Amino acid sequence: MILFPAIDILDGKAVRLARGDFDDKTLYDADPLEAALRWVGGGARVLHIVDLDGARSGVPANLEHVRRIANAVEVPVQVGGGLRTAGAVADAIGAGATRVVLGTAAYSDVDFLDEVLAEHGERIVVSVDARNGKLAASGWTEQTEIPAESVIDRLGRRGVRSFVYSSIERDGMLTGPDLGEVARVADAVRGRFVYSGGVSSVSDLEALVALRQVNLAGVIVGKALYEQRFTIAEAQAVLDGRSDARQG
Repeated sequence: MILFPAIDILDGKAVRLARGDFDDKTLYDADPLEAALRWVGGGARVLHIVDLDGARSGVPANLEHVRRIANAVEVPVQVGGGLRTAGAVADAIGAGATRVVLGTAAYSDVDFLDEVLAEHGERIVVSVDARNGKLAASGWTEQTEIPAESVIDRLGRRGVRSFVYSSIERDGMLTGPDLGEVARVADAVRGRFVYSGGVSSVSDLEALVALRQVNLAGVIVGKALYEQRFTIAEAQAVLDGRSDARQG
């Protein structure tokens, strides 16, 4: 499993939201590049960037920051937020994204999904963001009653093989992951997925590893890293199953 340090960009700054609430944000870095360099300097093998402005508006707004980060680091950069057209996906890849994360448009526009899967294949990841197990869309601002597992199954049948699953009610709350939810999602995913939501400690990471879900490929962590609950190296050691995981 791989640790995905999160860089969420709002108004050009690196922030963290609580439960996806745009009115409940904490500013951590005035320049997102500072966060990227810090995480990569600490040993990050990949970065997960979310354009929150783009997620809310439906149009990417921070691709220049993506470009600056991609040019400054030598690790893959995964980017999502507002990528709802084939042109926007191409622009994100042009800015340096190794993989692009789709949200709303993947569920609402099957022609778009088919087009970008045909064009970009394994570079396409779909984010299934759920509140109490039900799909949320449009930057988490619209709530549906559709079970997340049924969405994952439908997307899998269309050829999606890489997912991000976010537990919105735990996002930014440091309350720990919902292990039962992770197991249910693992049963639904045909391919691989990365989990996001609530990780607050090394013990939380150990619990996710202990699930032994072969298709759980990684964990996205944001606030716990910003709040220095553990280091990149400590987290990755746990995810690698190394015996030195709890050493400083």
